[in-house]
Formats: sequence, C-alpha cells, structure tokens
Amino acid sequence: MSQTDIGLVGMAASGLLVAVALVVSMWRRLGLERSLLWACLRALVQLLIVGWALRLIVDEEDPLIWSFVWLAAMLGFAGYTTWRRATDVPAVLPLSLMAYAASAAVTLGVLFGFQVYELEGRTIVPLAGIVVGNSLSATVLVSRRLFAAAEDHRDVIEGRLALGLSAEEAFRPDLRESLRTALVPQIETTKAVGIIALPGAMVGLILAGTDPAEAVRVQLSVMYLVLGSVATTTAVMSLGISRQLFTPAQQLRRF
Repeated sequence: MSQTDIGLVGMAASGLLVAVALVVSMWRRLGLERSLLWACLRALVQLLIVGWALRLIVDEEDPLIWSFVWLAAMLGFAGYTTWRRATDVPAVLPLSLMAYAASAAVTLGVLFGFQVYELEGRTIVPLAGIVVGNSLSATVLVSRRLFAAAEDHRDVIEGRLALGLSAEEAFRPDLRESLRTALVPQIETTKAVGIIALPGAMVGLILAGTDPAEAVRVQLSVMYLVLGSVATTTAVMSLGISRQLFTPAQQLRRF
C-alpha cells in the first residue's frame, strides 16, 4: 500500500472524527447535529463527483478546452455565490464576475507566463480553484463593508462633498479601511504559514512522498498566488462599487 492509498477502511476510520464533532454538539446542546451530518454527506458527494470529473482533464492528452470550460464554470458560480451573500450591494454580480476574471487572468498569467507551472489541465483547474476559492470570502467582505460604510458614514461623506472634494476623495478613507479589513486576514495567514500550521498543499505533497524542499517551493508559490488573487479581486470590487455608490453629478446615491 502506498503512502496515499487510504482505502475504504481508512476513510471509515477518518469518518469517526465526525463523531467527535457530533458528541460535542450533543453534549453542549448546540443543535448542530443535522448540519454536521449534512455538511459531511454533501462534501463526500461533491468530492466524488469532482474526482470523477477531474479524470476528464488531468490526462496530458485531454484537450485544454475542458479545463477552460471548468474555469468559466467556477468563475460563474463564484459570482453567483458572491451575489447570494451580498444581495444588497449594487451591481455585485457583474462586478464580482469581472473581479474573479481579472484575478484569474493576472495570477494564472504570471504563473503560466513565467512557466512556474506547465500549462495543462492538472495545473489550470487546481490553481484556478485556489484563486477563486480563497478570493471569495474577501470579495464578499469588501463588498459589504463598502456598502455599509456608505450608509453608516453618509453624513461625513456628504460633508466632504459639500467642501468641494470629489466623490473619489470623499470616499477614499472608507475605501482604504474596507480594503485593509479584507486584506489583513490573508496577510496574517501568510505570516503564520509554516509556524502555526502546515498548509494543505504542502501536507498533501509530503504525504504523497514529495521531497519537503520541493513541497515548500510549491506551497510558497500557492501562498503568493492566493495573496495576489485576494488583492486583485478586492481592488477591482472596491473600485467598481465605489463608482456605483455615486451619481455622475458626484452625489452619494440612496439605496
């Protein structure tokens, strides 16, 4: 048996850890038993489907068109998810689609343009998934923070406008603070990597028998990829939303 050949018995043994979470929920009367079971079942089904579907793209002879179709589907679903989580934010769906597309173009363009990774299905889809998945929460956060700032600080913003500042200048402090709020968690995660926890990509490679030094290099590229993708999506979203908040006459809209 190889180091990564877990098998059905290993999966069943790992599933016993779910029982720990169930026991804690029942012991403390959290009422999360059904949610825990549903989450685990859903993860199982989704990963089985994804594992089967990945066979269509990971082979070197498979056409790259399927990888780009998969990428487009991920971008679309991420935009839809962002819209579902921030329905009160104006134009959030088209802006989020633009942000995710820009992030994928910038980060994957660097990785493949400088030949950090070979352009093939087994690299396009996983790396794109990392880009989109890690950008999602930050994108939702900055969207909601910007909209809330416009509502909560309306008097201050309109006061700046009355003093002759442009819409961009009047909203700049709130824009800066919202971007900081969205970026700081990822920055702190990048700082702590390797000290507090070993990231998933590195652990997976080591378990698969890869030399730790090579695993570190891959993990570093992934961490930098994530940081760049989060910065790109939040920047695009913040600029787009800040323009949606003001009229062409430099007046703060009411929503």
